[in-house]
Amino acid sequence: MDKKIEKTFLQTHRKRLLLGVCLIALAGVAYGYSQSTHSVRSQSVNLNSVTISPVIEGEFVDALALRGQVVPKTSIYLDTIAGGRVEERLVEQGSFVTEGQPLVRLSNTGLQLDVMSREAQVTEQLNFLRNTQMTMATSRLNLRRDLLEIDLQINHLERRLKQTTPLVEKGVVAQERRDELEQDLTYYRARKELTLERQQQENSIREVQVAQLEDSAKMLQKNLQFARENLDNLLITAPVTGYLSEFNVEIGESKQRGARLGQIDMPDQYKLVVQLDEFYLNQVQLDMPVRVALESGEIKAAVSKIDSRVRASQFQIEVNLPSDVSSIKRGQSIEIELMLGGNRNAALLLERGGFFTSSGGNWVYVMTENGSAAERREIRLGKKNQKYYQVLSGLTAGDHVITSNYSQFDKAHKLVF
Repeated sequence: MDKKIEKTFLQTHRKRLLLGVCLIALAGVAYGYSQSTHSVRSQSVNLNSVTISPVIEGEFVDALALRGQVVPKTSIYLDTIAGGRVEERLVEQGSFVTEGQPLVRLSNTGLQLDVMSREAQVTEQLNFLRNTQMTMATSRLNLRRDLLEIDLQINHLERRLKQTTPLVEKGVVAQERRDELEQDLTYYRARKELTLERQQQENSIREVQVAQLEDSAKMLQKNLQFARENLDNLLITAPVTGYLSEFNVEIGESKQRGARLGQIDMPDQYKLVVQLDEFYLNQVQLDMPVRVALESGEIKAAVSKIDSRVRASQFQIEVNLPSDVSSIKRGQSIEIELMLGGNRNAALLLERGGFFTSSGGNWVYVMTENGSAAERREIRLGKKNQKYYQVLSGLTAGDHVITSNYSQFDKAHKLVF
């Protein structure tokens, strides 16, 4: 006999139970998701831990806050003209020296030997010149003596010929004697012409030779003078009056020719050397105004030089300081403001702060009207100066912005205080 099988409660309501479990699971997932989303979008913050700054409207001074290093405006370097060994150090680094004051004494044996050799060459050349001049003078005197003798012979022959001619006509003296006298007279007259020509040629050659010897002697004397000056340069003196800011010499040390020994800084003449980011390379111009903050007060200066060579993403400018500026030292760092220009009288200004490091100036947290929260808002910033950013869009005058660092906010969209 068959027995009726009855369904249990679980079997009867299985589908409903499964549907209920699924609904409960979905509700739990949705609740968890809503809770996690809420925790990312908002974050509780202590109001005392943030800095709040208002957005104001005012004049935007386009200035760049920088630090410049004081360096001498004019420096004279000390280099060795002739190298040598340091024998004596006459002053110390940092001393005030006057023009012509001895600083250091060097010795150079090779240079001393060179001077002695040049002196011997000059002496030898001068002696040769004197001997040549004496030989030429003797030759000149011999030629003059020969001319005198020739003139004497010509006078004797002319007189004898004059006396012999009547005697030949009378038949007292033979014609052959007269012919001999005429031949001798012709010979001595020709010899005189030859001697005069020789004298003229020797005078011309003598003048050229003497001029060459004198030029050679002068050249040797100049070389000797140059060598002696090099010898004198072993005693190095101060070329100008000023402060001996660097002096790198030690007794017994050998210095090569052209080696740098130190430098002298002109007194009461300074300038500032300032390093700028390459971003400002196209904005900086010569004679651009600069405000220099000193202990005695603020002074006005101008950009005097721009070195456009970029090193380590920076370039260098120089600012000349007035000569009457006191209480500054070489190497001192001074705060300055570089006036870039383009000031705006009516601009939205936001104080500078740590927020820029986190947001890059692309967004900020703006306080709500009741001050209980702050919401993230996209903005656009322009130029910056020492105190403010110029706001181009996204904010209005009167808005209050959190300007402290955002690193602890984990990029929340809303801050609840």
